[in-house]
Amino acid sequence: MNNKSDFEQFMKLRKEASDEFINGNFDPLDRISAQTSSATIFGPKGNCAQGADQVNAANAKGAQLFKPGGTNTFEIMHMAVDTDLAYWVGIQRSVVNMRGQDSSVPMTLRVTEIFRRDGAEWKLIHRHADKLAGA
Repeated sequence: MNNKSDFEQFMKLRKEASDEFINGNFDPLDRISAQTSSATIFGPKGNCAQGADQVNAANAKGAQLFKPGGTNTFEIMHMAVDTDLAYWVGIQRSVVNMRGQDSSVPMTLRVTEIFRRDGAEWKLIHRHADKLAGA
């Protein structure tokens, strides 16, 4: 399988991990995230975490804010892959159910994610997500 089709297949797993995350389950995202290498996250509330342990802890804590029933789409504006690095940029549109809130919350985020090949697998090493203006 070439790098492009390999990464396109991986992006299906990435989307499924995102679907699970916004429904309160961190495990699928944990499986595709860097565990030992450098990693960063710039979250939608302006927070920043650096290092795989800190990023994964922030994501695990973030997943706990959601309860089941959310919906999620990725609108990929651009995606590219090379031998060991890949990325996508676009819009993530979600309607989520937050713990402690009675009604659903729409979330529209601008997203950039970078992945590095780790052996035969792609691993998420950077995510930058912030609110889309006017959304």
